[in-house]
Amino acid sequence: MSKKNSNVRSLKSTFIKNNKLSKIYLNFKSILETTINKKPFVVSVSGGPDSLALVALSKMYQYEKKTKVFFTLIDHGIRTNSKKEANLVKKLLKKKRIDLKIIKNNESIEKNIQKNARMIRYKLLAEYSINKKVQFILTGHHSDDQIETFLIRLSRGSGIQGLSSMNKISRFNKKIKIFRPLLDFKKKDLILIAKKIFGKFIKDPSNKDKKYLRTRIRSLRKELEKSGIHHNQIIKSINNLASTRDTLNDYITKVVESCVKKKKNETLINLKKLFLEPNEIKLKTLGLAIRDFSKTYYPPRSKKVLNALKRLNSPKRVKLTLAGCFLEKSGDYLSIRKEV
Repeated sequence: MSKKNSNVRSLKSTFIKNNKLSKIYLNFKSILETTINKKPFVVSVSGGPDSLALVALSKMYQYEKKTKVFFTLIDHGIRTNSKKEANLVKKLLKKKRIDLKIIKNNESIEKNIQKNARMIRYKLLAEYSINKKVQFILTGHHSDDQIETFLIRLSRGSGIQGLSSMNKISRFNKKIKIFRPLLDFKKKDLILIAKKIFGKFIKDPSNKDKKYLRTRIRSLRKELEKSGIHHNQIIKSINNLASTRDTLNDYITKVVESCVKKKKNETLINLKKLFLEPNEIKLKTLGLAIRDFSKTYYPPRSKKVLNALKRLNSPKRVKLTLAGCFLEKSGDYLSIRKEV
């Protein structure tokens, strides 16, 4: 028997013989079948347990569906040992006959390290995906991430949009979608998969660094559990907020269709119509218009959009810049153009 066939049988055997793993994989397969089926996809790899669990599940799916799957790791070079860690992950995957593509990021990251590193990672993965003619990038976000994000945004005073659950699928740009198939899975189950399939995983030292808010939130979660505020209760609240968010977004879509006109090098907003709407609708409509025009993944900060709206709510001619865009109000219309 060849090494390749031996590894295939080993992977299948591990999932089949373990009832818990088998149920997780069947759930994962069902999620992918309704979205991707046999289309090729890229898996974003780090080396942590959630990432390696996604690799194992995706590899199992690849064997069954005979589809193309590309496993890719972005090395930012932020930590001294990042190159060494990337190569360790590559060796770990190679033992299971999984080829890992390592892409080095050459952009400097000095401020907002976690946020900017995430955006650069998505950008590099998107470029790689387009080159491979792939539409979907899979990430290992799970239900514990949902809770941490919820608590982080709660600490910042976020509204419904921020406090709602992450979407399983979100558009990065016109060609690429970010797909999070593990959002219903708990981290402890993903750790189990990583250990069973690969024997170990890479521990990110930044996960213990208290200078990051997410790290401090993880410690807070343990205290919440002791106080009787459990995982499933928070997830239920997040999903309830998501339902409200979806209703709100349906209405915002109608407002955008009514108030916003996109041209080749300019977006026009009918402010007379927009200012008839509630503040939340005005905020989201302007933020989305700026995001779409600037072709960024996130809209500008709500505080900055609110300040812009206050200035625009004037009979005078207004000029300002926001998120790399030049905004000019003349009469009842707002023009969004590229900042020079």
